[in-house]
Order: sequence, then C-alpha cells, then structure tokens
Amino acid sequence: MIDIRNCPSCLAEGYVTYSPKSVKLLFDGHRASHILDFSFDGSKNTDEIAAAMHRISVSGVQEKFPAVIGKGKIRISGDGERSTHILKPAPWDQTLQARKQIPANEHLTMQIASQVYGIATAANGLCFTENGQAVYITKRFDILPDNTKVPMEDFAAIIGKNEQEDGKEFKYNGCYEDIADAIRKNVQAWMVDMERFFDLVVFNYIYANGDDHLKNFSLIRQGQDYRLAPAYDLINTSLHVKGEDFGLDGGLSPSIEKSDVYVNSGHPCRIDFERFGENIGIVKSRVDRILDRYMVLPGLAGTLVGHSFLDDKMKRYYLRTVSERIARFVRVSN
Repeated sequence: MIDIRNCPSCLAEGYVTYSPKSVKLLFDGHRASHILDFSFDGSKNTDEIAAAMHRISVSGVQEKFPAVIGKGKIRISGDGERSTHILKPAPWDQTLQARKQIPANEHLTMQIASQVYGIATAANGLCFTENGQAVYITKRFDILPDNTKVPMEDFAAIIGKNEQEDGKEFKYNGCYEDIADAIRKNVQAWMVDMERFFDLVVFNYIYANGDDHLKNFSLIRQGQDYRLAPAYDLINTSLHVKGEDFGLDGGLSPSIEKSDVYVNSGHPCRIDFERFGENIGIVKSRVDRILDRYMVLPGLAGTLVGHSFLDDKMKRYYLRTVSERIARFVRVSN
C-alpha cells in the first residue's frame, strides 16, 4: 500500500487522499477512492509493437482506458457507457526507461503547467493499484455534465495529415507555424489563442516535452466558435527516452532565421522563440511577457517536484533537465 502524504491531484501537503478542492475539480464534487480495486494486465507482445514503430515515443506505446466515477470508486466504463475520465497506467513497453514513473511524471508536468504558469489544462491526478503502482487519471473536457460530447479535432486532422497519405509518422510531420496558421484560419478570437499556443510551445521546450506533436494540440467548440483546447499529454519525455527538442520535425518554423546559438549548438535560445512569436502574429511586448516567465525556475515548480510521486532520483533528474533547458534558453545570441 502506498503512503500518501500529499494530495494525489494538486500535490498540496497534508492530505492522505484527494483534497476537497481536487475532488471538486477532478470529480465534480463526487468522492472517489484513490485506490483502485482492479489492476492492469501488463503482458503485451512488446517485440512486435516495437518493430512496428518508426519513432520513439512515450504516448505512442501508452494504453488508455475509459473510466467513470461511481459509488465512491473509479472504475472502467462498460460497453455503451460514456466515459468521463481516462486512465493511463505505466506503459507496458519495457524499453522505456523508468516506465513505471511515467504516470507520476505526466501528473507533475501537468500540475506545473497549470499551477505555476496558468496554462489551461485538463483536470488530472493519480490513483493507485493495490500494490502501489501509480495510474494517471484525467477528466475528459469534451464531455459536459449532461453527458453531451463536445466536438473536438486535433491539428493533424485540421491540417489534413493522416497515416494513409503521409505515413506512420504523420503526426510528427510539420512545424509549429503550421498549427499557428490553422489557429488563425479556424479561430475567430485567434489572437488570444495564439498567445496560449505560444505559451504552451515554450513550456514544452523548457520542460523537455519532446512528444508535442500535431495530435497533442486540439480545437474544441465553445458555443458557436472553436477555441484552443486545454493542454493534455504534457510530460518530461527526457526522463524516459532520448528525444529531440521538439515533437515536430520542422521545429518552430523553417522560414525563420535561426540564431547563432541555434546554428552552432543545435538547440534554440530565447531569440529564436522571440522571432517565432512575432512571426505568428503576437506583438513583441506580449512575446516578452510570456518569455520572461521562463528565464528562471520558479520556486513553486521546485516545490511541486518535491511533493510529486516521482522517486527521489527522478525528482533530481527532472529538476536538472529543466535547469539545463533554462540555461540553453537564456543564452545571448544574434
């Protein structure tokens, strides 16, 4: 049995289960045990799946299970039953480093995005099997309280990328300017959502999310208009795979001149993001306001890492990788 000392959702100290604030946010006020009364079968033909994969990815090998909340428990939803939550246990692919800590990593990264940077995210937390294995749980933001499903499309579909026409790596083909262009074309209040998108791109770089591909950004209908959906699938992938700075092959934009630092080191710095932000239509003062927040590691981020359900070694590694990204980011270049 796992020893709970911090809320498994908001990571506040002094809770042995979900805090009242988290119960309201994650479960709409319905009490739910953080201990599952079922387990997940981890036996899979990993060799067959690995052979079929053409790119290393965390999300690409992580199973997801639809879930609902009822009678104080989290359970797998039945056939024909609309799920309100998604469960993501540790991936079964044993080639991933520290794979059993992936749920805690995603949970922590999502909480940092929300609590430290004010990024709109899907409500999330952790639950645990009886043997103490962490399972990530997230609330579906495309399901309304009346069980209505809200129309939502990821940017692979919006841009027109698919496996049949573009190959198995279709979701990685493109650049972030492609998403920005699609936001401008499909969102009436595009200037507001462009800043939200830009903020998320910077966050993913600083927090080493190398799997932020086309399907990890979406538009969702709000009233009669489409808006950028809350962030989801945020994770520090460097803890588990050796990846790239960006999840899209084209990076920020192939049309923007790279800084001297980027050319010489292969890694972007602040001026590259400044150029990208202005290129997608954000005024310089707003670009600077967003980028200024990523110049140092905020104290609250360190506190959340300390309160997280990563083990001590992974906590140190998490902080080190983010600090290294910030050190890259703040380099002065032309």
